Amino acid sequence: MAARPPSPPVEPYRIKVVEKIRLLTREERESALQRAHFNLFNLTSDEVYIDLLTDSGTSAMSDRQWGALMTGDESYAGSRNFQHFERTVKEITGFPYILPAHQGRAAENIFFSSMVKRGDIIPNNMHFDTTQEHVRRNGALPLNVAIKEAYDPTSNHPFKGNMDLPMLQRILKDEAGKVPLVMMTLTNNTGGGQPASLENLREVSRICREAKIPFYLDMCRWAENAFFIREREPGQASLGIAEIGKEMFGLAEGATMSAKKDGLVNIGGFVATRDPALFDKMRELLIVYEGFPTYGGLARRDLEAIAVGLKEAMELDYLSHRISQVRYLGKILDEAGVPFLHPPGGHGIYLDAGAFLSHIPRENLPGQALAVELYREGGVRSVEIGGVMFGSGSDGKDRMELVRLAIPRRVYTSSHLAYVAEVVKSVFARRTSVKGFKMAAASESLRHFTAHFEPL
Repeated sequence: MAARPPSPPVEPYRIKVVEKIRLLTREERESALQRAHFNLFNLTSDEVYIDLLTDSGTSAMSDRQWGALMTGDESYAGSRNFQHFERTVKEITGFPYILPAHQGRAAENIFFSSMVKRGDIIPNNMHFDTTQEHVRRNGALPLNVAIKEAYDPTSNHPFKGNMDLPMLQRILKDEAGKVPLVMMTLTNNTGGGQPASLENLREVSRICREAKIPFYLDMCRWAENAFFIREREPGQASLGIAEIGKEMFGLAEGATMSAKKDGLVNIGGFVATRDPALFDKMRELLIVYEGFPTYGGLARRDLEAIAVGLKEAMELDYLSHRISQVRYLGKILDEAGVPFLHPPGGHGIYLDAGAFLSHIPRENLPGQALAVELYREGGVRSVEIGGVMFGSGSDGKDRMELVRLAIPRRVYTSSHLAYVAEVVKSVFARRTSVKGFKMAAASESLRHFTAHFEPL
């Protein structure tokens, strides 16, 4: 008896506005790849059929958010929209000092420029690209301290975003005086959108308090992390997302956030802290780089949309559907034997390019080859997370070769995801014919955004 196909998740919303998309012919897609130097960042949006490049800033806003935009008070200083935004962030996180910024990497710039100096060491479960770059630009060394299961795509550990506690303790002991802060990214984007447990967060917080080192969160997907805690961690199932969040944030000294993820908006972010002296220092930098502290590089109507979106992102029906979409795509691929990082994470499926294209050696960029082939096959845009994005680095021996299929929030339906699965399966069926790439041109930092590639 044939296995039954997975049931598609039912969207907890109705569609009011549609945006036309078109699948280019194979010849047109091939021409687009040539023009883009085989870097999918260089494609134009009308050349892409299903865009899974990122879930950052690509969400569909709700009717309540669009309505909120119309209430923008565009006063330069002291806007009422900032007051609503500030109240909302304080209510959710409990952090008393809040500074808006135009997106997450702007918040990281303000934060790390204020906290980090040359020679420092910054432990994180896993740094993502801009976080790592901000650490390096301030002369410090980023260290990934995730548990060993985080580097095993086949492991079904429920909390692969956890910090390796003994390793963290050794770093704080061996590098005493060089660690100005410890950070954890929720969920762990580099490692597959995997969550960290409350138990692990509590222990990291305890270790940091004992060492008198501040503990900060990258909270851009915190609501998804809280959903996994509620689902997987003993004693949490009866709690709401807000309640779990309050404990998570209560363990930390502050946070940075790209609101383009769990704020459900297209632009915006913030940095928050309990430290008034750090707040004053960051506020000075914010005025230089972003704008006055009550708008932080954003239109005030955007602050209003963030305030609404932060609340919507905590709704269980939304989160349940969000995670179910990822699992739906993962189940179809699992049944076809396609290798990807298990278990499915919070915001996308991470194809295991190293196993998918096992005939292509790491130096020939299997992740980039797979990303290109998915676009060539069916107009699906994804992103490589491996040797191109991160290079070798201090922990390069552990780096996985992944291709992320990041699912935008409230944008695509189950039929879109079923189409993506068919594209992946088609490439998988002819995987031995896929060739590697070499990098023809690249910048020194964040090279994946602008690099040029040549097929081998």
